[in-house]
Amino acid sequence: MTDTSRWDAILACLPNRLRENVSRETLEKLDIFASLLVKENQSQNLVAAASIPELWTRHIVDGAQLVGLADGEGSWCDIGSGPGLPGIVIAILGGSPMTLNEPRRLRADFLRRAVAALALDRVSVAECKVEKMAGKFDFITARAVAPLDKLFGMACHLAHRETKWVLPKGEKAQSELAEARGSWQGSFRLVPSRTHPASAIVFAEHVQRRGKR
Repeated sequence: MTDTSRWDAILACLPNRLRENVSRETLEKLDIFASLLVKENQSQNLVAAASIPELWTRHIVDGAQLVGLADGEGSWCDIGSGPGLPGIVIAILGGSPMTLNEPRRLRADFLRRAVAALALDRVSVAECKVEKMAGKFDFITARAVAPLDKLFGMACHLAHRETKWVLPKGEKAQSELAEARGSWQGSFRLVPSRTHPASAIVFAEHVQRRGKR
């Protein structure tokens, strides 16, 4: 993939108001992050080795599309951020302040090194289980952390009434959403993934336990 086509795939995910403000320096930071991730993956298993040849599409563009879906300003939390996916990608593209939640020490250490190397001043790392976090966020995302029903239970204390949940859920998105509706109410919709045709992203607002007033 040429530089232009790689970056064009990122820009295509963003709404006009964000696309116009993405500089070459921003896009180059995505390249740097990808390089950091590949290098670190030799020391600890951050992403599947088989996905490295398609790193840009499978991981970078996959995260960038969430920024376009959120289409708003506010604080972010990436639960179980692991290698910084999608949190660091979102932060580079303007989704900040961003808190990267990661309970595993080695991964949290990588996140701190990556944040420093990329000079992401409005990004912090919370090295703890999500249940022990405090605060409220305007946007919450999580990738491959837990089924939707369980995820809401783990992190609902971090959301306020208007929080937007932007959750890539893969091919099981529809079944996970159906199960979650048994315990949770709110506004839910499934958005097809740009990078995985059979996958979907759950976009949710006004999420609360059923029966709660």
